[in-house]
Amino acid sequence: MFDNVKIVYHQGKQFIPDVTTAKVPGIFRGRPVISLEKVNEAELLELCPLDAITANPVSIDLGKCSFCGECARQFPNKIRFTTDYKLASNDRLGLIVKEGEEKPIEVNLETIRKDIRQVLGSSLKLRQVSAGGDNSCEMELNAANNVQFDMSRFGIDFVASPRHADGIVITGPITENMAVPLQICYDAIPEPKIIVLVGTDAISGGILGKGSAVDRSFLDKYPIDLYIPGNPAHPLTIINGLLDLTRKRKVQK
Repeated sequence: MFDNVKIVYHQGKQFIPDVTTAKVPGIFRGRPVISLEKVNEAELLELCPLDAITANPVSIDLGKCSFCGECARQFPNKIRFTTDYKLASNDRLGLIVKEGEEKPIEVNLETIRKDIRQVLGSSLKLRQVSAGGDNSCEMELNAANNVQFDMSRFGIDFVASPRHADGIVITGPITENMAVPLQICYDAIPEPKIIVLVGTDAISGGILGKGSAVDRSFLDKYPIDLYIPGNPAHPLTIINGLLDLTRKRKVQK
């Protein structure tokens, strides 16, 4: 009994009443902010093995970023990572953060397909496919529906069969061995259906994106409805992205 009381004292309330305003620890790396301070851009670009940083202007592509934080450690006056976990976007270019800009990353409510909100607004069942992932994003997807985050309270659940799904959630860079199973799974989902990419590996291929064992041709065939960056993506990033895509925030007139 005493041990349980100590756990509650140190960790606080486990259940998160409002996942849209919850706070995360200061060690969490979320949306970066890039200042206008002049630095040696060549040295800055060399720091990133994933080519997530570009120059003129200096920008960070969160679809490629591993969130290792090395750029912020080496150039603390140029780059800092905030604890803003709302990083999902339905526009690939919306994941690029540029210097001098501090605007939040958002789902563009005006460009969401109408059938997503009309048909999938009240309930969303997703089939998750690990297409060569390292199990990090897969673990966070599982955590999104644990007792702490409880994604199912919003009517969003993962299902075992694509026949019961409204869309597919892809993690991993999509290896050759998973390209055909991924296509079979997608084809089995009834219309209308959505495609969600979770994590750096799924969005850009990550560190293995240019490897010979990777086949990302599936992504060239269909429009992507939601990009959820992270390495791995945080459960709060996942939940808020799906909520914005489906129904929870109305378009302001």
